[in-house]
Amino acid sequence: MKFPNWFSTVALLAVITTVHADIKPETVGKETMAEPESTWMLVRNILGSWYIFDTADGKMHGLVDTTRFTPAVQPNLAKGEIYAAESYYSRQNRGERTDVVTTYDLETLAPKAEVKIPNRLATVLNFRQYISLMDDGKHLAVFNMTPGQSVSVVDIESQSFVGEISTPGCALIMQTAGNGFLQICGDGRLQLIRLNDDGTEASRDRSKEVFDIEEDPFFDRPVPTEDGWLIISYQGQVFEVTVDGDDIEVSEPWSLLTDEERAASWRPGGQQFYDYHAGLDLMFVLVNDNGGFSHDDAGSEVWIYQKGAQRKIASISLEAEGSNLWVSKGDDPLLSVTAYDQQVHVFDAKRTKAVRTIEEAGVSPGFIQGFGGGQ
Repeated sequence: MKFPNWFSTVALLAVITTVHADIKPETVGKETMAEPESTWMLVRNILGSWYIFDTADGKMHGLVDTTRFTPAVQPNLAKGEIYAAESYYSRQNRGERTDVVTTYDLETLAPKAEVKIPNRLATVLNFRQYISLMDDGKHLAVFNMTPGQSVSVVDIESQSFVGEISTPGCALIMQTAGNGFLQICGDGRLQLIRLNDDGTEASRDRSKEVFDIEEDPFFDRPVPTEDGWLIISYQGQVFEVTVDGDDIEVSEPWSLLTDEERAASWRPGGQQFYDYHAGLDLMFVLVNDNGGFSHDDAGSEVWIYQKGAQRKIASISLEAEGSNLWVSKGDDPLLSVTAYDQQVHVFDAKRTKAVRTIEEAGVSPGFIQGFGGGQ
């Protein structure tokens, strides 16, 4: 007996309905991220997103999906937020530009607010001190360069743009006590700007000339200490910068390099190529032996210094040259280096031994930062 086609179709649908009757529809879940530990780091990849890893076990905990025009981010653990100053284009890489400060929720890593700011962000400069939260916990400062240099100030409590402060010839934002920040200037001096309670400029002071931009300029990669900032020059001179009232104090420099090491062409260099652990008073510096004008070159070794004693105490040879490093700030610090092999290599900082490799930290992992202070 031959059944009509419609009968076969109905029978088939009946079988499918029976099979799927016991399958419950999927529900969309939502997970939250735990509060970051001292060993957690943010790794920026070339496409812009920030991967969050725990260097203690190599596990990934989240992803902050920023635009690729975002050099650094500013975590705020006290408010459970992350701030990112970002540029967007209507045609992805061209078209109408919009600059904003986006607030991301630290638990969900989802954007929850944004403030439009002038379209002047220094989006191609990959350095940590392009964005910083002032010590009043209320005002966020963002560095601009178009090539004119200035700073945009945002009130994160009211989610509003405060205004723009012109800083011709001076760059970066190095947060200081008293609701202020330092900058490195092209004339060899440092600049201190303090803000009023409403985020507008209150005062401005300059140091004496502390470096020669032609002979031995400062790297624009300062790192924070407990009471100031460490700055290294191209020739490996180390300066400590502090603020006393309205006075900018710069220490006499000491050299990372002996005469023999300098003669052997060793120089510091890379991107974010050094960091400091205050608890152990240790500096970690990427170096290469490419001689003069190698300040942008990746490092083949990490040299470790006792800052107080002003001397090298150990070194780590890298299997793959690295341009960025970061050291966690706990009692047993871990040193992380992003290398040319597109991986993140993690070392026991005290024992100078490799402990793990993070192989999938995005597309071409580069800049690393932590979750606290100016890290």
